[in-house]
Amino acid sequence: MIKISILYPSNPSARFDMGYYIDTHMPLSIGLLSAHTGFKGVSVERGLGGAMPGTDAAYIAMCHLLFNSAEDFMAAFMPHAEVLQGDMPNYTDIEPVIQISEVLISE
Repeated sequence: MIKISILYPSNPSARFDMGYYIDTHMPLSIGLLSAHTGFKGVSVERGLGGAMPGTDAAYIAMCHLLFNSAEDFMAAFMPHAEVLQGDMPNYTDIEPVIQISEVLISE
């Protein structure tokens, strides 16, 4: 199984509309991507703080998509890339960090 992590770095001058992201963008994303049989799940997290008390979180938000394989992710995402990426200006001006990982342990 693979995980696609979409990480939005914290920045005091950045704009990130969590309400729009949760209520509009993610339902759109889930609706489009979950139609592919390789889609296994999604989680979204809000950064609350850093390792030390009172420090800022490294990321404002993180989205993790689970697919059977990288090929399944690409097959699900590419037909909808323009729509999903085109919606980004509606909730953020942050350039996300994207990482594709192999899940080795998950319980």
